[in-house]
Amino acid sequence: QVKLVESGGGLVQAGGSLRVSCAASGITFSRYAMGWFRQAPGKERESVAAVSWNGATTYYADSVKGRFTISRDNAKNTVYLQMISLKPEDTAVYYCAADRIYNPYVMKYDYWGQGTQVTVSS
Repeated sequence: QVKLVESGGGLVQAGGSLRVSCAASGITFSRYAMGWFRQAPGKERESVAAVSWNGATTYYADSVKGRFTISRDNAKNTVYLQMISLKPEDTAVYYCAADRIYNPYVMKYDYWGQGTQVTVSS
């Protein structure tokens, strides 16, 4: 059974930092590209960042470039999203996802987590 479990969400003031994590089980983690997505109330889910299976290639949405960093630890089956200089518009449920193919421009991933809420207060 494949599981992706996000953690680390919470409430933070604008300008603050937060790191969310996603622990994977049931897959050979090192063979999967990983992505972070977010969905704000009333909005469509959007891609935030992605990383290839070995961490060599990354993608960031324009809205988070320079503020968010995606990384992975294949030994721990975990992908991270470090967020700094957070803005109220970053408020959303953040989801991680896994796919065999690295393609940050599509939303179709094999497996999804249940999400973790990130709220940025002004």
